Amino acid sequence: MSDNIKNIIGKVFNDIADAVETGQFGQKVRVGITVLGSEHGVENIVRGAELAQKRNSNVEVVLIGPKVDTELKIYEANTEEEQHKRMEELLDSGEINSAVTMHYTFPLGVSTVGRVITPGKGKEMFIATTTGTSSAHRVEGMVKNALYGIITAKAMGVNNPTVGLLNVDGVRQVERALNELKSNGYEFSFAESMRADGGSVMRGNDLLTGTPDVMVTDSLTGNLLMKVFSSYTTGGDYEAMGFGYGPGIGEDYERTILILSRASGVPVVANAIEFAASLAQGKVMSISKNEFSKAKKAKFDDILKGLKKDTKKESTKDEGEVVAPAKEVVTGSIAGVDIMELEDAVIALWKNGIYAESGMGCTGPIVMVNEAKVNQAVEVLSKAGYIAGESTPC
Repeated sequence: MSDNIKNIIGKVFNDIADAVETGQFGQKVRVGITVLGSEHGVENIVRGAELAQKRNSNVEVVLIGPKVDTELKIYEANTEEEQHKRMEELLDSGEINSAVTMHYTFPLGVSTVGRVITPGKGKEMFIATTTGTSSAHRVEGMVKNALYGIITAKAMGVNNPTVGLLNVDGVRQVERALNELKSNGYEFSFAESMRADGGSVMRGNDLLTGTPDVMVTDSLTGNLLMKVFSSYTTGGDYEAMGFGYGPGIGEDYERTILILSRASGVPVVANAIEFAASLAQGKVMSISKNEFSKAKKAKFDDILKGLKKDTKKESTKDEGEVVAPAKEVVTGSIAGVDIMELEDAVIALWKNGIYAESGMGCTGPIVMVNEAKVNQAVEVLSKAGYIAGESTPC
């Protein structure tokens, strides 16, 4: 038997083995990438696309843009507007399974889940979210972001992703809403901070080590984090690490479109394409529909509506000025109140005859009361919805 025939037979067996492993006999995932828009030029995108194609034989990468010197298939488009329109047509027709692009506008309610490699321990982490707008209401948006992050992680094969909440404005309201969703039957797991006091609210240490699988934050903060994680070794003008800003996720959104920064370099371009292929293989849109269905059964919509009601501040205004009780020594501290509700929480205690002051502790905002009245104060604040029912001492 000639060496040529042996090579052919060997390739056939390898192809069969790959097909058995992936469940796809002769069927490749087709990922489109738009060429125009990079700060590093067309060549940067083409090189990244060719690298992704070379690394993964189960993926077919196609370019959307002007003609360039490459062996990859090209769908011609000569402006950014034209290439986005062509990209959408290819996705909607099923010609491509997913796409990667830059400077793309998602509808309100859709935002992207980034994927990074954290420097502390080299662990992968999803950042929910990084571009787009989940909601015009900050806290509602972050609650949605948690669901978007879970969807993306599950599509990437993380069956029970742990969720951490970055310690930014509104995080305690987000925590309460997600706890309510969980108690209503939507199953997910909170991560525990690596800090000694633990809890689901994450600090800088947790960012660096990748404590949770999914780090929930607002999109503007997430966008900043993506820039830091992807280019801290290069000075910021060339993103060399990670997988890009991720797929746009939202209720009833059915296109798998991933975002790159205009500063994304060749390695990130290649990684983003493979990310897009994996999401298509993992049936991200099917998982999205399933997770939204489960969340809605757990009263997701009602919880979101409740976040928009400013009942606490309205009731404070209606009842006029509240006079503080007689001053006491306040060495007992209660954590878990959102900074945006801190003063309202203090007034709620005054109304119940408990002297309190606001402060800033090791975990963030705290309400300070007399040590003998901590349990009573926790009960009042829990009933009023300012904390989840537990005091977290420093």
